[in-house]
Amino acid sequence: LSNGETQGTYVWFDALPNYLTATGFPEDGFEQRWPADLHIIGKDITRFHAVIWPAMLHAAGLPLPRQVWAHGFVQLGGERFSKSAGVKLDLGEAIDRFGADAFRYVLLREVPFDGDGNFSWERFEERYTSDLANAFGNLASRAMAMVERYCDGVVPRAARPDEEAADEADLAAYHAAMHGEHGWLLHDGLTAVYRMTQRANEYTAATAPWTVAKDPARRAELEVILASLIRRIARQTLLLAPFMPTKTAQVWAQLGGPADFEAQRYDALPSLDAGGWTVTKGDPLFPRPA
Repeated sequence: LSNGETQGTYVWFDALPNYLTATGFPEDGFEQRWPADLHIIGKDITRFHAVIWPAMLHAAGLPLPRQVWAHGFVQLGGERFSKSAGVKLDLGEAIDRFGADAFRYVLLREVPFDGDGNFSWERFEERYTSDLANAFGNLASRAMAMVERYCDGVVPRAARPDEEAADEADLAAYHAAMHGEHGWLLHDGLTAVYRMTQRANEYTAATAPWTVAKDPARRAELEVILASLIRRIARQTLLLAPFMPTKTAQVWAQLGGPADFEAQRYDALPSLDAGGWTVTKGDPLFPRPA
């Protein structure tokens, strides 16, 4: 200033407009990206995003973000991350252990999106093994192997068994968790998918298709079982896609699903039919830890 007085700008006042300028503001076309449908922030900075930032936008005559969601913290072994205290996680090591998709799945499954959660290497391996290697991965591998063995790799066209109807409640629970009707509860969405996976594994054990296949007179029964399993796995694959985009694309390809994997939509899941798809069982999707 002319009188020699120096002034500064509050760091948050300087930082917050980046949300807006990233859309191209003030150039034409920024309205296609603004207002944001959802701001996702850490719970310790809610004041800046729920008070200061709206005030700035109001003053500029611009619309406010439609929602602000404050998530909790990830702790390591019960302690908050801290460079000075040596509480840290090597991200590269975490990804290298089972892959980026698996790390993302475990983190979002273990840590509630509306509160603090804990991460540990022991729990990481336990969750990976139980959910991905033993439950979903094993289900997909067994079902595709049986379709290849008993149906020459082509998924039968068959009626849906009554047991499959139990999945409808979890489809609705997943949508509610992911859509934000009661909050953005991603961990609840994954829990709903895991229940579907458990149910499909229980159905496999109860129906014992490997035994049914030994009796030619029970061919129709076998086709109902295998068609149901592949259809369920296809549904679960699509529901898991936001969390594990690379692995689920591989599963979808092995199932023989339509090439436009990214174009599949949630509202089409109730009517999804895998009849006629050609499966190709590949290497294990989630190898068990050595």
